[in-house]
Amino acid sequence: MQLAAESLQEADKWSTLSADIEETLKTQDVSVISAKLTSMQSSLAMLVDTPDYSEKCVHLEALKNRLEAMASPQIVAAFNSQSVDQAKTFVKVFTEIDRMPQLLAYYYKCHKVQLVAAWQDLCQSDLSLNRQLTELYDTLLGTWHSQLQWATQVFKNPHEVVTVLLIQTLGALVPSIPVCLGTAMERTGQETKLNKLLELYDATVHFAKGLEVAMLPNLKEQNLVKVMELVEAVYGPYKPFQLEYGDLEEENLLIQISAVPLEHWEVIDCVQELNHSVNKLFILASGAIDNCIKLTDGLGVCGLLKALKALFSKYTSDFTNTLQSIRKKCKLDDIPSDSLFQEDWTAFQNSVRIITTCGELLHQCGDFEQQLANRILSTAGKYLSDSYSPCSFSGFQDTSSAEKKSSIKNPWQEYNYLLKENPSEYSSLMETLYTLKEKGTSNHNLLSSSRSALSRLNQLAHHLAFDSVFLRIKQQLLLVSKMEGWSSGGIGETLTDDLPNFSLTPLEYISNIGQYIMSLPLHLEPFVTQEDSALELALHAGKLPYPPEQGDELPELDNMADYWLGSIARATMQTYCEVILQIPELTVHSTKQLATDIDYLINVMDALGLQPSRTLQTIVTLLKAKPEDYRQAAKSTPRRMASSIAAMRGLEC
Repeated sequence: MQLAAESLQEADKWSTLSADIEETLKTQDVSVISAKLTSMQSSLAMLVDTPDYSEKCVHLEALKNRLEAMASPQIVAAFNSQSVDQAKTFVKVFTEIDRMPQLLAYYYKCHKVQLVAAWQDLCQSDLSLNRQLTELYDTLLGTWHSQLQWATQVFKNPHEVVTVLLIQTLGALVPSIPVCLGTAMERTGQETKLNKLLELYDATVHFAKGLEVAMLPNLKEQNLVKVMELVEAVYGPYKPFQLEYGDLEEENLLIQISAVPLEHWEVIDCVQELNHSVNKLFILASGAIDNCIKLTDGLGVCGLLKALKALFSKYTSDFTNTLQSIRKKCKLDDIPSDSLFQEDWTAFQNSVRIITTCGELLHQCGDFEQQLANRILSTAGKYLSDSYSPCSFSGFQDTSSAEKKSSIKNPWQEYNYLLKENPSEYSSLMETLYTLKEKGTSNHNLLSSSRSALSRLNQLAHHLAFDSVFLRIKQQLLLVSKMEGWSSGGIGETLTDDLPNFSLTPLEYISNIGQYIMSLPLHLEPFVTQEDSALELALHAGKLPYPPEQGDELPELDNMADYWLGSIARATMQTYCEVILQIPELTVHSTKQLATDIDYLINVMDALGLQPSRTLQTIVTLLKAKPEDYRQAAKSTPRRMASSIAAMRGLEC
């Protein structure tokens, strides 16, 4: 009964208010009209179950619309003049009639119109886009501070109101920032595209930092969802470029490294440019890390690694081509057919300089890889959750939600364009970070393929140096099998065959080789005396052909000069053995002459503390064996070799 009575009473009240409202509207007094509408709203709340409730709701909304339309000029004037008292009145009125979103729409529109107009003026000016953005951002940051101060006196949630104002303004700009960025990039040459993008992004980051600093003291009072929307609005225009950062960086690096000259007409200039290129290479590589951090905050690491691999691949290819060119200039693959013997150590000295350059490359690559790992982990490590497991990608996200409960997150530091836009690349990034964290930054393989390529360069430089030394020896040795005198008695003195061996002297070819080898320690001295860590690193990393025979003592490995001397000596003996076995026929006298030549070389080896090869010792034994003792001497030697020497000497084996 009591409820029924109250309902009748509210119905009467509604009727009275409805009848009076038209007269009240004529007063144009917003506060009085608002009070009436508020009373009607209260009555309507009690009339939910009445048959004409819906009609009453529609009628009340129509009255609110009339009030809003009536007040709109005053609202606009209040917001434009920044009148605190008038604005507070409208906040009270619109709160009472449940129309605050509509009032805020007026507020946003008033300021947006001014800010968008200011942007259009900037776009029509002669200023560069970078300058235009800087001016816009300065205006927006100024708006944030001034409007927050004003809104604090007017609205209950001033931080959210001003945040939404900036979100809406950035979304309303014509032309939009994404369009401006796209146009600027299209008009920029390939060689400066990335630098241009970084320059523009720097202006945006400066603005974002200013907003972050302004918001941080009151972060607890902020609507973090709206702040994150603002972060997206500020950084969003760069997302397409951030997602293709790897390609942009690769193109940039390849253009830059192509401008580094390695090839020159003169060998000495090539050697010098190869040396100078090392620092240029790693300046470019370090710059790429800086670019990645600036533009992607570490999220572009996968693209960075791809770009760095392309850089090192291009560099090693150019370096290899230059080494091939040096080989041709030094004629290392063209062995002269004449017997003229000329010592020329220039090519070897240049090769040692190149080996030193390779050592510097290996050294700087190791340092760079360490720097790369440290900077990746220190910058992008924040994206890796403590409970992340490579087996479970979702484990990463679970933890972040748990962490959010324990502390307020700063949306400006949480921005992550990659997670939504390219989950597979994000997963690869997490695996890389996890590996670095678990194994340590010093135990990694970020650039293992590039390191291997640089090691191959060092190997090529070693071969270049080796060949530059061995070429002179090889030239003399290749004459041996072609010397006609072996079978005609024209070699050495044309005397009787029963002369004793000591009356024979080594022929010119082997004397040249012996003297050349004896001079080697002098030219290899830099390996011992120079305190050059790069050269030492390269020499220990490189391998020479003709390694020691199995079972030989290897004291030379402790000394690089001895190691090189040993390799060249073994190359000489092996090649000598090969050409000896190509001699078609030996007379008795030429057999003694050849044995004398071999003995001379063995004596040279002994003088240098080197072991003569077993093959060479076997050959000289077979050459010295008397015809009647040959079969017995051949028993302990390889069958094929014994047969070859026997055939040369015209003996039965």
